[in-house]
Amino acid sequence: MSVANPSRDDFASMLEESFTAGHSGEGQVVRGTITAIEKDMAIIDVGLKVEGRVPLKEFGAKGKESSLKVGDTVEVYVERIENALGEAMLSREKARREESWVRLEEKFTKGERVEGVIFNQVKGGFTVDLDGAVAFLPRSQVDIRPIRDVTPLMHNPQPFEILKMDRRRGNIVVSRRTVLEESRAEQRSEIVQNLEEGQVVEGVVKNITDYGAFVDLGGIDGLLHVTDMAWRRVNHPTEILNIGQTVKVQIIRINQETHRISLGMKQLESDPWSDIGTKFPIGKKIKGTVTNITDYGAFVELEPGIEGLIHVSEMSWTKKNVHPGKILSTTQEVDVVVLEVDPAKRRISLGLKQTLENPWEAFARNHPVGSQVEGEVKNKTEFGLFIGLEGDVDGMVHLSDLDWTRPGEQVIEEYNRGDMVKAQVLDVDIEKERISLGIKQLARDTVGEAANSGELRKNAVVTCEVIGVKDGGLDVRLVDSGIETFIKRSDLSRDRDEQRPERFTVGQKVDARVIAFDKKTRKLQVSIKALEIAEEKEAVAQYGSTDSGASLGDILGAALKKQGN
Repeated sequence: MSVANPSRDDFASMLEESFTAGHSGEGQVVRGTITAIEKDMAIIDVGLKVEGRVPLKEFGAKGKESSLKVGDTVEVYVERIENALGEAMLSREKARREESWVRLEEKFTKGERVEGVIFNQVKGGFTVDLDGAVAFLPRSQVDIRPIRDVTPLMHNPQPFEILKMDRRRGNIVVSRRTVLEESRAEQRSEIVQNLEEGQVVEGVVKNITDYGAFVDLGGIDGLLHVTDMAWRRVNHPTEILNIGQTVKVQIIRINQETHRISLGMKQLESDPWSDIGTKFPIGKKIKGTVTNITDYGAFVELEPGIEGLIHVSEMSWTKKNVHPGKILSTTQEVDVVVLEVDPAKRRISLGLKQTLENPWEAFARNHPVGSQVEGEVKNKTEFGLFIGLEGDVDGMVHLSDLDWTRPGEQVIEEYNRGDMVKAQVLDVDIEKERISLGIKQLARDTVGEAANSGELRKNAVVTCEVIGVKDGGLDVRLVDSGIETFIKRSDLSRDRDEQRPERFTVGQKVDARVIAFDKKTRKLQVSIKALEIAEEKEAVAQYGSTDSGASLGDILGAALKKQGN
């Protein structure tokens, strides 16, 4: 049996097998010894009968220089064996990365912090060397507050918290901010434990907003609300505080769960409301300064920390529905009267109009009932006239007080706004702020005089002058009193054929009998027919009582003849 000579290719294959057979270190991290250092390369023996070369820069952490010497033992990652040169392909970076990933995964599972070095800036954040493994630090996770310059933080070892790990993709995301927040929370908790409500401490004004100021109490901030800065009204914190100012404050409330602290400055001063009732008794007239004006009134500072409200209804006796800003202005000094004090609600009601005399009282004193006044017609309404009077008050003339005889609805049309009129004071109601006036009271009351004299008593005979002829009757005026009334068609004659208005003429005088008079409404009713019937009865009674033996016809004829005369 003979053995063929191997070819050159078979020999190369056999040689490769002799080098690689039994070398299971490929793809693993192994220990090796530095046998030489040439320029920027380290020659390492990893026990595979071959040596490998690793750049020196791979032995230093990112941003640091390495310090190696011959004989040092190092761990490297065996990628593969180079057949051609007979050298092993080694990597220190991959070895460190493998070591780091195992260590980091363990700490990530336990929730422990890791140490790293920020060594480069990339889009959206920075890269961090976690002892071989490269992690991403988002810009939002660098600090609690946004920082412009990160240079002081770079190349310095510091703690980080791993937020996310993906070994398959080789991604690690870390945060420096969460570490700072935890440290800060621990510090805040420790500081809060040493504080108690009611304690007086010093702090520095850190920030000012519209609603208050944040005060640094040495590692933790407290809120000093604008309402707790002073007993007086503070429109904006900058009126009494500046950023960087050291202030003494009292701790009002502490929330142990949220670590929120409420502070107060005014609590360090005596409460001006403690004896408010003694200082400002009801009815006292005092001077104050207008601090604020609203739609419903004006606030007046009576002394530091004490404000009262002048309601719009208490500003003027006569100016109704006027905005307070048209009566008062801020910083104006005014005299006011204390109307009400409520210490529990810390409210004081003030009056401005009470410092002046009630114009209705002044009017009543200067113009008693029955006196005559003169004024301008301010307004006409469906129920009367409003007249402007002395003292900027108005009086009203009701429709029924415009004229003695004519309807008010008719008479009011003769008046216009701006007319000057005279009237008589009928009544003054100070409490209701009402003045009643009458215009007709200044003229002669012929109706009243006639009624009082008995001229208008029922069954009285009156002489009337025809002033109008209408289909339904006659408009007449009493000759003696001038009272006007209307005689209906049915009352013009006892005889139906004579109940024709057209048989009368304007200016003609006729006698009639009063059949009704209402003193309240002043309505008068007269009748010619009633007078004829009454005279007939009288004639019958007169002639019928004689023994002359006259017939009924003679009696009626005599009665008619008498009426005709």
